[in-house]
Amino acid sequence: QVQLVESGGGLVQAGDSLRLSCAASGGTFSSYIIGWFRQAPGKERDFVAAIIWSGDTPLYADSVKGRFTISRDNAKKRVYLEMNSLKPEDTAVYYCAAKRSFVSGSGDVDHWGQGTQVTVSS
Repeated sequence: QVQLVESGGGLVQAGDSLRLSCAASGGTFSSYIIGWFRQAPGKERDFVAAIIWSGDTPLYADSVKGRFTISRDNAKKRVYLEMNSLKPEDTAVYYCAAKRSFVSGSGDVDHWGQGTQVTVSS
């Protein structure tokens, strides 16, 4: 099965940028749709972005559209989330996930990473 490990989180100021990385091992990476989700304290885990094997037409939540960019490198088994113009409301633990469907929900997630904290100060 696929194991996922996120990295790249940290503490930044509003307006700054961060690049998260999700490294996969085991399983068949190319067969999965990879998504990013985030969970703020006391809130549900929300969809952020998803990308299919080819990288074509990624899917984004409205709240991050135009600011975040998801990409994947199948040769390196990595998926990235480039986050620009960060806002305090982007503060959350960010998780990558191996999904079976190209939809925004999490009901089809087979594997989760352990998460990486992103904190945006105002």
